[in-house]
Amino acid sequence: MSSFSFKGGVHPHNDESLSQNMPIERFVPKTVLVPMQQHIGAPAKLIVEEGAIVKKGQLIGEAGGMVSAKVHSPVSGKVIKITEALLATGRKAAAALIENDDTDTWVECNACSNWQSLSKAEIIERITNAGIVGMGGATFPTHVKINPPANKKIDTLVINGVECEPYLTADYRIMLEHAKEILEGIRMLLKVLDIKKAVIGIESNKPDAVNQFKELTKGQSDITIESFNVRYPQGAEKVLIKSTLNREVPPGGLPMDVGVVVQNVGTMFAIYEAVKLGRPLIERIVSVTGESITTPKNFRAPIGSNVAELIAACGGIKGKAAEIISGGPMMGFAMHTTDLPVIKGTSGIVALPEGIASGGDEYLNCIRCGRCVKACPMGLQPFMLSLLAEQRQYETTKEYNIDACFECGSCTFICPSRRPIVQFIKATKMVLRG
Repeated sequence: MSSFSFKGGVHPHNDESLSQNMPIERFVPKTVLVPMQQHIGAPAKLIVEEGAIVKKGQLIGEAGGMVSAKVHSPVSGKVIKITEALLATGRKAAAALIENDDTDTWVECNACSNWQSLSKAEIIERITNAGIVGMGGATFPTHVKINPPANKKIDTLVINGVECEPYLTADYRIMLEHAKEILEGIRMLLKVLDIKKAVIGIESNKPDAVNQFKELTKGQSDITIESFNVRYPQGAEKVLIKSTLNREVPPGGLPMDVGVVVQNVGTMFAIYEAVKLGRPLIERIVSVTGESITTPKNFRAPIGSNVAELIAACGGIKGKAAEIISGGPMMGFAMHTTDLPVIKGTSGIVALPEGIASGGDEYLNCIRCGRCVKACPMGLQPFMLSLLAEQRQYETTKEYNIDACFECGSCTFICPSRRPIVQFIKATKMVLRG
């Protein structure tokens, strides 16, 4: 158990038991709607036309800039329409609708069983060509993150196996079912970063995952395992760095400023597949769960799979769901429709009934109780940020360090007045960005 900890945090309602014992199932869609905007940065540029015949893994979207990611076809079949896709965030993106021909015909993959013979540049090139982004939900292009500036000296790779968002079990299942591949992916990044130390952080409510990694790394000095007490948002980058290494990322800073690169366990599996098997990122593990799902499951879903079809594959909604969320209930997005595609950052679909869901739009005035201040892992004053946002004093929020907020939602969860504090903060950031 790690001897370090972080300030703040909360203990939201959580029922991982709904899906944690459900092995990963392969989902095979009839069609996929593949957006070009699935990552932080510039959207990819469509390079296929209607009527084109594509193979599984074929490039269909070129990166739109340095901070961007390539997009590949997750199935073999025919491009039946070039259109727009509505995303869970409410934004729209150019997309290709592809009809699955069920032949599973792959584009030629450049596998490399002896990846140790590759240079650092060659490994990065394979990761870049695979279109890999952060699979924990942040979706920052991985090839950028693992290639820090020369003046940023990295000494530790921190692997996020925490999965602190309530209900989600996608990372848990991938750790249980693909631990060896994750470890091989970690060693690939150790070579790229030219360092000799990696730490895998996992919360103590996943003892079988902790024990499996410890057994697989027994007698090895390059990869260590840290277990943490369960507390949200343990899996946030800056919080995880504090818990594993007792280093604090400065306000406005990045993990590389304290010598660290952080990657999710799902990202490590994707890196393994890209470098060793030559496969691009065309599918991801998605937990479909919550008390309103008839039979919660974990799917290996092709990118572009329809959310409504995934829910139907779980037996549909039982009773009346008050809220269906893309991602986890703390940092995810409530969906007004399930006719949406899975993208690279879709870690889960959570359907909650009345009494557990966040509820309606009504909230009370701030009573200055200070609970949000105590819960904030970044030591901010969330109540002030929400009050200033409510009064449209957006510029003044900078004096209260709004950019240090990573929108974990602990403040909103703990607020007795049910104020949508994190939503105020998100809206303010959008205004400030113009």
